[in-house]
Amino acid sequence: MKKVLFWIIAFLITASAAVYQRLTGPTYPLKGKVLLGDTEIKYGLARSHETNKDCELEIKAQAEEITGFVIYKRHKTKDPWNMVPMVRKEMSLTAKLPHQPPAGKLEYKVILAYQGKETSLSGDQPVVIRFKGVVPAAVLIPHIIVMFLAMLVSTRAGIAALDRKSNPRKYALWAAGLLFIGGMILGPIVQEYAFGELWTGFPFGYDLTDNKTLIAMLGWIAALIAGRKGKPARGWVLGASILLLVIYLIPHSVLGSELDYSKTNSAPSIL
Repeated sequence: MKKVLFWIIAFLITASAAVYQRLTGPTYPLKGKVLLGDTEIKYGLARSHETNKDCELEIKAQAEEITGFVIYKRHKTKDPWNMVPMVRKEMSLTAKLPHQPPAGKLEYKVILAYQGKETSLSGDQPVVIRFKGVVPAAVLIPHIIVMFLAMLVSTRAGIAALDRKSNPRKYALWAAGLLFIGGMILGPIVQEYAFGELWTGFPFGYDLTDNKTLIAMLGWIAALIAGRKGKPARGWVLGASILLLVIYLIPHSVLGSELDYSKTNSAPSIL
């Protein structure tokens, strides 16, 4: 019964960390609401899109008097702002952002007008959207599942390290193995499809996603070395488990792959 309870606790911790990471990541749509007159406008502004098609922005705005436009430019460039008027489609206003190369970013603002007053949905700061290549489900789904299992077993190993009647060694072996498969094998394959590069972390770059995976892997390798010859190495296992949990709480894709437009020959895209 105690083992079942420990697995339930591990699952709840893992699921909570996964949800937190998802909701706080820079690729999650920027959501909010504004009040235009007596009309409340709820919105979700895209911050991630695929490279094979333009990104259509849609704002639900029933009142015919509400109009809008979008301004955008390539991220971290001195390009002039481009303006695209929003087109009404029944109860919504829509506009498109031009697709970019893998890891290319645009910064944009959606501005609504009502009774002569203009309101930027994101305030003074523009929204940044990153474009990525299409990742096959046959690669992406196993990556997500294995990484979730790695976190689950890692948490279970940490709990076992706190229980003097348990030997966390077997959980440590599974946690390290799953993390290696999900983060060091499937992770780079996903990145190759999405951004055209297998590894952009140390020593080749500063990609935080790659680097935090590497740090977590080194933590578990250290725990395995400390626990060789069957030693429980409780402190090392607990430390590796906590390290992975802390790393999991860092929003996904922070300081991720980013195209340097100054090193490309591409011209600004205008719709």
